[in-house]
Amino acid sequence: MTQKVALVTGSSRGIGKQTALTLAKKGYDLVINYARSRTAAMEVVEEIEAMGRKALLVKANVGDVSKIKAMFEQIEEEYGRLDVLVNNAASGVQKPAMELTEHHWDWTMNINSKAALFCAQEAAKLMEKNGGGKIVNISSLGSIRYLENYTAVGVSKAALEAITRYLAVELAPKNISVNAVSGGAVDTEALKHFPNRDEILAEAAKSTPAGRIVEIDDMVKTIMYLLSDDSSMIRGQTIIVDGGISLLV
Repeated sequence: MTQKVALVTGSSRGIGKQTALTLAKKGYDLVINYARSRTAAMEVVEEIEAMGRKALLVKANVGDVSKIKAMFEQIEEEYGRLDVLVNNAASGVQKPAMELTEHHWDWTMNINSKAALFCAQEAAKLMEKNGGGKIVNISSLGSIRYLENYTAVGVSKAALEAITRYLAVELAPKNISVNAVSGGAVDTEALKHFPNRDEILAEAAKSTPAGRIVEIDDMVKTIMYLLSDDSSMIRGQTIIVDGGISLLV
């Protein structure tokens, strides 16, 4: 029971997938969570197993607390421990504030912020048994600045960053560190759902002081730093990875 285990929610693609693969390379066994893309999630599992690591595949909509509890029951049964939680799963409705419905709001808030709280509650129970752990939440710049059609997602990410701070204080006595990583425009699968995707990427490429848009690997390297022992005194922080673009507005 000494083999370290990591759960990455929404790990069938994009940042979640690359984070899971990187953790496997570092020697972790994985829990691969998905909501819809079983084929893509299975491909991630196969890549991890090809490295000689174990991967538990769990279908769960993390916006539903009962599904979260069921997922953690599977984790405890399969591994008996958890050392790392990356709350990466995200969804949301891309509409102006005045066009949002209650369903749009609830869907977005449940998956992007409520899930992080209730996943952390369950994760902490397992982490505490092993002397501690690390939690990293994935946010975005829409939490602190206006982005077109991003109202519901932006507010949910602001809530996620607030949850990060509260959890960091309350879980510190259990030796569990909690932080967040906020990305600028990253060309992931999720961005394809934005009606103004091309405009976002073009503007980011032109305006980013670092001279290029943020890549998935930039996010993953920061996540991995926060999961390492080198970051032990960083608590409750949201690290912005955007090449400096947020400094211009």
